[in-house]
Amino acid sequence: MNFNESAEQLVNAGKILYDWGMVPATSGNFSARIDPNEIAITISGKHKGRMTVADIMRIDPVGMSLDGHTPSAEAGLHVQLYQRYPETAAILHAHSIGATLISRTVGNELILENYELLKAFPGITTHETRIVIPVFDNDQDIARLAKQVDEYMACHEFIPAYLIRGHGFYTWGKSIDDALKYTEALEFLFKCELTTQGVLKP
Repeated sequence: MNFNESAEQLVNAGKILYDWGMVPATSGNFSARIDPNEIAITISGKHKGRMTVADIMRIDPVGMSLDGHTPSAEAGLHVQLYQRYPETAAILHAHSIGATLISRTVGNELILENYELLKAFPGITTHETRIVIPVFDNDQDIARLAKQVDEYMACHEFIPAYLIRGHGFYTWGKSIDDALKYTEALEFLFKCELTTQGVLKP
C-alpha cells in the first residue's frame, strides 16, 4: 500500500473512531507502515474526526520526520511496536471512555476471560480462553514509557493491546481494518468489565 492509500485509510479510521466517541478533541494518534523505511502517522495536534490526507505525515523507522511536519508526541510508542512486531502494519491509539476508566480500576494487568468476543483476536477460536492486557502508568517521557512497554512485551507472547492509566489504549494489526476491529472489540470488553464492577450501569 502506498502513502496516499494509507493516509486515506487513516483519515477514514479517524472519522470512524470519532463517531464512536473514542478520540475526543485532538486526542489519539494512528499510523500505518508503508514499507520497511517509511511510516505514515498523524500530525501532532490534529482533530482525528476532521482530518484530511494533509494531516498525515511520513516518519522513518526511528520516528524522525521525513517531510518537515511534527509527528504525534507519542510517535516513539508506534516505532516501538513496529520494531517489536515486524508483522504489524497499523496502530491505533484511542482515548475511549471504557479504556480510560478501566485503566484506573485495575492493577498492572487487566484479565479478559470467557467472553465470546475474544474470538475477534487472531488465533483465538473459543470463548474458553483469556487474554491479558498490561496497564502502564502514564508518562510524559515517551522514550522511557516505550522502553517499559518493550521490556514487558519481551517477556510475554500474545499481547493484543495495552492500556495507559487514565489515558487510553493502543492496539495494532496486520491492516487498518484489523486494528479497527480490535479497537471496537476491546472497548466493548472494557465496558463489560466496568459494568461487572458497577462502575458503569447496564
